[in-house]
Amino acid sequence: MGSARPTPASDLTTRARIREAAVRRFAEDGMQASLRAIAADVGASPALILHHFGSRAGLRQECDHWVLAQISAHKSAVLGPGGATAMLTQLAHVEGYAHLVAYLLRCLQGGGAIAKALIDDLAAESEAYLREAEETGTVSRSRDPAARARLLTEMALGALLLQLPGGGEPLHVGQLPALLRAYTDRVILPYLELYTEPLLTDSTLLDAYLSTLHQPTRSSHA
Repeated sequence: MGSARPTPASDLTTRARIREAAVRRFAEDGMQASLRAIAADVGASPALILHHFGSRAGLRQECDHWVLAQISAHKSAVLGPGGATAMLTQLAHVEGYAHLVAYLLRCLQGGGAIAKALIDDLAAESEAYLREAEETGTVSRSRDPAARARLLTEMALGALLLQLPGGGEPLHVGQLPALLRAYTDRVILPYLELYTEPLLTDSTLLDAYLSTLHQPTRSSHA
């Protein structure tokens, strides 16, 4: 996804109001939500949205960037020096992140190039804040940081997608705060336990796999 356009200081307030209204409307109605509906939510006109963002695609791009920035900031806070306090604060207010989660899920439901680009961006953001956490000593170093970041991203998104209604049933965004609270309460202990106290009690499997990486590839004619 490309970089968002610079925003004149005089436009920040109106632009931010439109963007946040758009995130919530896309979360509620899906990525097909109309500019007219978003404009009505913010008490503006579709023309004003086009004035600030240039096009529907420009608005979507800014929403993507903003949601990614919010997620990155929250993750960085938890993995930083004040992580325990930040984590408990976020857990206490997890319902407030429902619209961000719903926006992500709607993007993934839409599929195609936009969903792939969003996953790529999330994985890149994950790699960046994990690198910061490595520097502060709160996260172990990885032999392949990019692969680890992508795996964690795909695991988190896949687990969230499994919470959605099946069979094409609609996503009731109004119910998402309660769903997110119940999901978080169910997974936070096993997640923290798994990341803090490794599932495997020794490195036998890892060592066996690593040993294969240094073996020469056998010829098909051998």
